[in-house]
Amino acid sequence: MTPTALPDTSHGDDVRMLASMLGADNVHTDPSELRESSVDRFKKYTAVHDIYDGPLPMAVVYATSTADISRVLAYANEHRIAVVPRTGHTSTEGGLEIVTPRSIVLDGSRMDRILVVNERDMTATVQCGVRLEALEEQLRGVGLTTGHSPQSKPLAQYGGLVATRSIGQFSTLYGGIEDMVVGLEAVLPDGHVARIKNVPRRAAGPDIRHIVIGNEGALCFVTEVTVKVFRYYPDNNRYFGFLVDDFAAGVDALHDLITAGYRPSVCRLYSPQDAQQHFAHFAGPEDNVIVLVAEGPKPLADATAQAIEELFEGVPHRRVDNALIERWFADLNWGVDKIEAEKEQMLANSHLGYTTEVSVSWSHVAELYHAVMSRIRSEFPRAADLTMLGGHSSHSYQNGTNLYFVYDYDIHCAPRDEINEYHIPLNAIIVEEALRLGGSMVHHHGVGKYRTPWIRQEHGSAYPLLAGLKHHFDPNGIMNPGSIFPRANGE
Repeated sequence: MTPTALPDTSHGDDVRMLASMLGADNVHTDPSELRESSVDRFKKYTAVHDIYDGPLPMAVVYATSTADISRVLAYANEHRIAVVPRTGHTSTEGGLEIVTPRSIVLDGSRMDRILVVNERDMTATVQCGVRLEALEEQLRGVGLTTGHSPQSKPLAQYGGLVATRSIGQFSTLYGGIEDMVVGLEAVLPDGHVARIKNVPRRAAGPDIRHIVIGNEGALCFVTEVTVKVFRYYPDNNRYFGFLVDDFAAGVDALHDLITAGYRPSVCRLYSPQDAQQHFAHFAGPEDNVIVLVAEGPKPLADATAQAIEELFEGVPHRRVDNALIERWFADLNWGVDKIEAEKEQMLANSHLGYTTEVSVSWSHVAELYHAVMSRIRSEFPRAADLTMLGGHSSHSYQNGTNLYFVYDYDIHCAPRDEINEYHIPLNAIIVEEALRLGGSMVHHHGVGKYRTPWIRQEHGSAYPLLAGLKHHFDPNGIMNPGSIFPRANGE
């Protein structure tokens, strides 16, 4: 197959200038790398077919220091070159997609030093390119943990984790990345280096960490992060699995456990269709599956476990062998091997799986789930091609939970048309229903470039606050154009 886009060689002066600033080895213009760097996993199906219809970056620029990031951004800002910040390259919502030819990808993955682990203050400070798994492995050697475990853990790096406001599988106990970050360093579009110091809490005006956390590279480049760390008690982990007949009954069980004040590290409910992907060896085709894990210091883990046992005494269920749940967790994360296997399956079978995650208050969880199922089955033109449609709740809070909708389909169109024929309309139905019921259009994957059509509806009358950040920090619009903030007509 021949590539459908070729590098634009008209920006040679800019590429040479960047090479003079950082060294030729750190400025890559290989055509295959430019193509692969022009998209993220939102376009995984077209990419595996070597289809790259959008513009390509003029170069991928690898920084090795904060000073490098500062110099590159200052130059790009002066010369109106668009910049797409990147570390782990695991984004799924188009956040890394190139939308204008006069662009560079600024990659921080070579900034990969763990700077400090402070066991007294219970913090770790890392550069943006440190892999989450690398920090976790070092911490476990001294009896600590990050508490952060997204499925992308083997690949994800801290700059991207912070920039996309990520969350991990143990969030109900430890929180999301926004609860873990205590300080950071970021570079603004004009090259200014801003540091937010590490403190337990402050009341000195608005919490400016949150200008940076979740900015998706549209306001600044995250270069260094300090996060909380926690004591690690793996011997105290207690695993639970329950089968229930009704999805709404499962929601009620999670609600009652969380609002009573208990915080299992894992708190999940799978619909029957979604459960069959993971638990077909013990769950029937009509079973909803609840998965819970209690962890922490032994008295705390025991108390949480006791509360789980007592709660389910009043919930009709069938018990799952705890060992089956423990074994499932051991293989939940994905890395390069699983990505490569997925590519082989896509090519061999013209088959794909995607997800859309949203959040909603407890009052509307079951309603949202059933509304999405109904609309997709009745309105989606290619519903007959769906091989699986389901969802699960995996991150719960005092006032609500997320719903992570999962849909697999056989593809009966040209590879180039897959996104418009399948992914985008499915994504739209889920987002529309979440917003209709007062929820959020995205729980943790970020807005990227494919949920921007709903960003004003998401924020409503507060949208000018968000737009004001872009106007102030990035007046020339060089930072990740099209992510979070819709592009103006003609851009």
